[in-house]
Order: sequence, then C-alpha cells, then structure tokens
Amino acid sequence: MSQIPADLQYTKEHEWVAEGATAGTIRMGITDFAQGALGDIVYVQMPKVGEAVVADKVCGEVESTKSVSEIFSPVTGTVVAINEALSNAPELVNSDPYGAGWLAEISISGEPAGLLTAAQYGEITA
Repeated sequence: MSQIPADLQYTKEHEWVAEGATAGTIRMGITDFAQGALGDIVYVQMPKVGEAVVADKVCGEVESTKSVSEIFSPVTGTVVAINEALSNAPELVNSDPYGAGWLAEISISGEPAGLLTAAQYGEITA
C-alpha cells in the first residue's frame, strides 16, 4: 500500500502539492503510488526556472525502466526552483518521493483549484 501523507494535496494525475519555502509558492512531486507504478526512475525532465506552467498541462516527464510518463502541473504559475539533485540521482523520486525526490517549486498565480485531499486521493488509488 502506498503512502499518502495527510498534510499534502494531490492531483488525479498523481502529483502532490505542499506549501513552498516562501509565501505564494508550492513544492510539487509525484506520489508514492506513481513512483511505485513507474518502477526504477532513470531520468527526470522539468521546465527551467523562470518558465510559466499551466494547471493540468504537461510540464515535464519522468522516464523509468518501464516507460516515460508525463508530469502535469498542479497549479498555474512560474517555476522558481527545480530539484537539481535529480539530474545526478533521479532514483531519489523512488526512495523519497515526498522529501528529497521533490520536482519543482512554483510561484502560483491565483488560487489553486481542483486539488484533492489525502482521503480523496486515497479513494482514487484504492
């Protein structure tokens, strides 16, 4: 059974959202369920710092030994940081999806909509 931390929000596409390091930002990654389904992650591609992203639109991809999967932005805004550690150690997404395996921080424009609670996300993955 995959971990679903109660203090995070989720998308139907298996991304998680947490408050970012500064006000008005969020940190995002893929869920434990998603990394488990993908298998061993070997490459992560995210937008560059300064690029605009749109909620529910593709903003990157994760490549595993099984397949390539698109990553969808959970919010609309501008990328303010990416997890540089993933370029040398993409397996962090597998070993610590909610910690060291985070993907990006985004400065949000407007209030995020359509995010799920842990309980709602748990119903999707059950």
